[in-house]
Amino acid sequence: MIAERALRTLEFYKIRDEVAKYCTSSLGKAKIDELLPSTDINEVNRLLEEMDEGAQVLRVKGNVPMGGIFDIRMHAKRAQIGGSLSPMELMEVSSTIRASRILRQFFEGIREEGDIQIPHFLEKKESMPILTALEHDINMCIDDNGGVLDSASSTLRTIRQQLRAQESRVRERLESLIRGKNASKMLSDSIVTIRNDRYVIPVKQEYRSHYGGIVHDQSSSGQTLFIEPDAVVQANNEVRRLKMKEKEEIDRILQMLSAQVQEVAHELFELVEVLGEIDLILAKAKYGSAKKCSKPEMNTEGYINLRKARHPLIPIDEVVANDIEFGRDVTAIVITGPNTGGKTVTLKTVGLFTLMAQAGLPIPALDGSELAVFDQVFADIGDEQSIEQSLSTFSSHMVNIVDILTKFDEHSLVIFDELGAGTDPQEGAALAISLLDEVHGRGARVIATTHYPELKAYAYNRPGVENASVEFDVETLSPTYRLLIGVPGRSNAFEISKRLGLPEHIIKHAQSFTGTDRREVDSMIASLEKSRRESERDAEQSKELLEQAEHLKKDLEEQLKQYENQKEKLEEKAKEKARKIVEQATREAEGVMSELRKMQMDQASSIKEHQLIDAKKRLEAAMPENRVLKKAAKANQTRELKPNDEVKVISFGQKGTLVEKVSANEWIVQIGILKMKLPETDLQYTKPEKQKETRTMATLKKRDSHVKLELDLRGERYEDAIVRVEKYIDDALLSNYHQVSIIHGKGTGALRQGVQQYLKKHPRVKSYRFGEAGEGGSGVTVAELK
Repeated sequence: MIAERALRTLEFYKIRDEVAKYCTSSLGKAKIDELLPSTDINEVNRLLEEMDEGAQVLRVKGNVPMGGIFDIRMHAKRAQIGGSLSPMELMEVSSTIRASRILRQFFEGIREEGDIQIPHFLEKKESMPILTALEHDINMCIDDNGGVLDSASSTLRTIRQQLRAQESRVRERLESLIRGKNASKMLSDSIVTIRNDRYVIPVKQEYRSHYGGIVHDQSSSGQTLFIEPDAVVQANNEVRRLKMKEKEEIDRILQMLSAQVQEVAHELFELVEVLGEIDLILAKAKYGSAKKCSKPEMNTEGYINLRKARHPLIPIDEVVANDIEFGRDVTAIVITGPNTGGKTVTLKTVGLFTLMAQAGLPIPALDGSELAVFDQVFADIGDEQSIEQSLSTFSSHMVNIVDILTKFDEHSLVIFDELGAGTDPQEGAALAISLLDEVHGRGARVIATTHYPELKAYAYNRPGVENASVEFDVETLSPTYRLLIGVPGRSNAFEISKRLGLPEHIIKHAQSFTGTDRREVDSMIASLEKSRRESERDAEQSKELLEQAEHLKKDLEEQLKQYENQKEKLEEKAKEKARKIVEQATREAEGVMSELRKMQMDQASSIKEHQLIDAKKRLEAAMPENRVLKKAAKANQTRELKPNDEVKVISFGQKGTLVEKVSANEWIVQIGILKMKLPETDLQYTKPEKQKETRTMATLKKRDSHVKLELDLRGERYEDAIVRVEKYIDDALLSNYHQVSIIHGKGTGALRQGVQQYLKKHPRVKSYRFGEAGEGGSGVTVAELK
């Protein structure tokens, strides 16, 4: 356990008071009052992890529902010994149970969402007793203001109904008296009021006998008497009787509810404990957010590495952040230099951060900071003069130091402020060196301050000891409070005197009294400080350049992201435009092809040349805007195109057959009865459709021909079917077939009519007929070719 003196000296209790301001309940504040540093690293890590979970929840959710929580421990204790709780106390019990239920639902919601991991909060959620039955029973009887509801029992409801009716009758009787003849003359005011829990009217003193009855009160002047007239005495007695019955029933209800609280008193104590712990965790997290703190890493090796550490009790706009690292190769730091430079603040920062972290509190330092868990922290800081014990400052310090020497070990952090001060400088410096050797030699981590120049050389002669100082700006004649590790402090008396106007010859004369070694050491320290400042300036410039580069990189990445997004949108827009163009072109092409087929079916002979030319022009007019699909068509090409291949013309959405290639990228394509020259990028190879095998009816079959003796059109659209019939008849004629079969099915008859109409007008079709019974009947048309 950490010594009380260190907790007080390092101002740990002040930090506790600051954290308590962020609690939302008295339970959390009670937990803060019990908060002390732990020396078990597992417990310390758990406390810090809990705090970090709280910080994550607050960052993601903004707040945690902690309202309605009361310290109900005394209520539960009184119920345990058979006491009856008041309605307000029962309401606080119910409110606390309801708050825990809402909190459980809140944490369960976070678990289901899965955005953050909160194992410690979920563990606490599971440890909260579920007391919904008690909450329900109390809510049925007690309202939010601590009043007992009519619904608490049927008996209470009946009594109150009777009471309201009786009170109404009393008021009506009194109001009739107020409205009576000459009442305004005899009454001080025309109102019905209550005195001693009985209904009365205000009567002027001189008319007291007119109403008779009982005087319950009088005004301060004595001119008005509050009289209960004889006419309502019995009615008022009934009101009083009903009120007594009401109180008896309410007492019974409260005793019943208190007995239920007694049954779960132990669970209520557990619930209060968990709620207080959660409030404490969230208060730590809120404190950390307000003070810009971070969660430190912890170790048991005595290693301390604080990055931009700020003392938490100094206003954030005034405090100077420092880097402090020691505990591995260097296990002791000696800070030298004049007073009022900020040495003590540095000591307290290291000690206080250690206590805070071991209590599970975040520290005001950058991420990546690390602290050690010590078994003990000892601090000898400040003016410890004891009037009561007649001890001087030196003696008081020495009493404390002697106590420290009897208790510390290698797992301790020891802090000395102005070691050896308050006595003869030479003897004080010697004692300081001896004490540092003792504490450092026994393995403790030690950080000490001194203004003795003799200790400047101490670190150079002791392995594991490092010099440090607090920077002093001779230009402004004030300390900067920046810690300089590795640079011993020096007196700036000559520089300050010179700045303040002391004559140069006096300064030189004073310097002659200092030894040569002293001047050389001071010169060396000054050179070290100058080199340090230059190095830090260069590092700061490098840091700024790095930050600028990172910002530039971030900006470029953002611009690239915006460009990619814009590019995607433009591509989508272009694709949509292209799709619409293709659809329009396809509709136009289908229209043209449909007109051609109709003309062909309406005319026995071939279509006139000018009609074909006009159709070609209309088809070509639909093509130019579809060049945007060239790349897509090329990418979709499955193999090299050859004559007689069936292809799809992308621009028109029509099928055709390749006749011949007329240039590197152009083909003559047969589309129905039209032949057109089209670019290869507008053509897409399609596999020939497989035909279903049926019994052939042809009398002649060309042995090596790929053209079948039948054409199956079942399932085809009308327009596509006629196009296939046209090509099929041409291919059959080229194969010297004399008879072919066209399967169109029975259906509605539309396809059969279209096929036969086409065959009727074709000049090379000799005749056609329906199939015989064995050939497919009316679902097949057999054509005889010339």
